[in-house]
Amino acid sequence: MPRSSTRPRTRTRTSALRVALATGAVLAVTAGCSAQGVTDPAGGAEDKQGNGTGVRIEPAGPASRTPSDSPAAASKPPATPSATPSPTPSETAAEKPAPPKPEIVLASGAEGDQVRELQARLRQIAHFNRTPTGYYGTVTADAVSSFQAKRGLPRTGTTDTVTWQRLLGMTKKPTAAQLRPPAVEKPPPPKPDERCMTGRVLCISKTSRSLTWMIDGKVKSTMDVRFGSQYTPTREGVFKVGWKSRDHVSTLYDTPMPYAMFFSGGQAVHYSADFAANGYSGASHGCVNVRDKKKIASLFDQVRTGDKVVVYW
Repeated sequence: MPRSSTRPRTRTRTSALRVALATGAVLAVTAGCSAQGVTDPAGGAEDKQGNGTGVRIEPAGPASRTPSDSPAAASKPPATPSATPSPTPSETAAEKPAPPKPEIVLASGAEGDQVRELQARLRQIAHFNRTPTGYYGTVTADAVSSFQAKRGLPRTGTTDTVTWQRLLGMTKKPTAAQLRPPAVEKPPPPKPDERCMTGRVLCISKTSRSLTWMIDGKVKSTMDVRFGSQYTPTREGVFKVGWKSRDHVSTLYDTPMPYAMFFSGGQAVHYSADFAANGYSGASHGCVNVRDKKKIASLFDQVRTGDKVVVYW
């Protein structure tokens, strides 16, 4: 074979080899970067002829993974909600409402036979040391409060159903004599002042603490009274009934003044529930207090505007 036909083939093979080496170098260089390529089953990059280079070419950027792609997420079981959630404080409070308060049976200001029975029962167990009056005043409220404290009940001074039932269980039904003890006979009032001997007169003695209703020197009725304190004394002298008010309420002290008969400015003869309950331990603001409600009611109907009033020692 002629020499001239062999050289071209050798050059062709050499050129092809150089191209192949150059191409492999380029691929080798490229495989060390972040350039993208196709992966073969063995995990390496392929050249144009499909030969594996043994180098894996990763994508340019990190691939985002969903939570399900994560091995940790795949192995962790999903959380399940609690079948019975614990109640909130408000729900617990709603399930257990506060017990109802006991009903009120008797309170300050009440009057009548049940108040008298309350006082008589308290007196049986030494919580009320006075004669029952039938009026629920401060003395009765204090006695109820004392009873409640000794029995571990709330000290309200008001007789509720719990207090009343406890008292009924500790005492006996009061007798007629316990409810209305016989009155102690009082000595007759002293001789009236001479100014009381003529006409229609409310004759009021500070010495005997009594009011005597007299007509032309004759005694029609007598009742216990009390007067003002040293700071608000009841005036002495001769006066006239200026006006009357059956259901009067003091505008100065905001207290009831039933059957009021005014004789000197704001001073009047009137019924006093406090006097009925507390006796002479208290005092008025200058008025003449009467503690017997029936007697003052009867007197109110008899006295006329203009009748004389005499206050003296």
